[in-house]
Amino acid sequence: MIGSSNIAKRYARAFFEIAEEEKQFEKYYNELQSFSTVVEGNENLKEFLSNPIFDQVDKKAVVDVVLQKIGMSGITANFLRLLADKRRIGILDDIVVCYRELMDGVLKKQRVQVKTAFPLSADLSERLKKGLEELTGKQIEMTIEEDASQLAGIVVRVGDTLYDGSIKTQLSNIRNLLGEEI
Repeated sequence: MIGSSNIAKRYARAFFEIAEEEKQFEKYYNELQSFSTVVEGNENLKEFLSNPIFDQVDKKAVVDVVLQKIGMSGITANFLRLLADKRRIGILDDIVVCYRELMDGVLKKQRVQVKTAFPLSADLSERLKKGLEELTGKQIEMTIEEDASQLAGIVVRVGDTLYDGSIKTQLSNIRNLLGEEI
């Protein structure tokens, strides 16, 4: 939740406590994420909901229309209506991030971002995942991104920790060392 506002953390925690009582962590997360994706995918809708010039009644009406179109549980719908009512719908993305971090902590999940210069084979990807699960003691959800600018090697981000084994970084370090020697 680093970098997220305290307000987003409070709303996420409150909604998470409801999800905990209902034992619906992932269902409610998926619903929040679904609504957030709809808003993020439509620039006009995003601008309308986050702009303080527009009337709250109109925003709530639009939120209701979107909720009807995508369909979700009453609890999530009520939470989103509350956000619109309290003028907090504009921080929904931060709330989703905070909620996900709370959920991942309880479910012992760790999201990992991997950058590699080349495509990973299914076997190598699975071995990396198993190694990271042993390292963290958590279930790993891995996102793999190819970045040819790395030349070779791999960069793995686990939470706030970065494991950088890319050739690009090693060459940069050597360049900096040689620059200091001269």
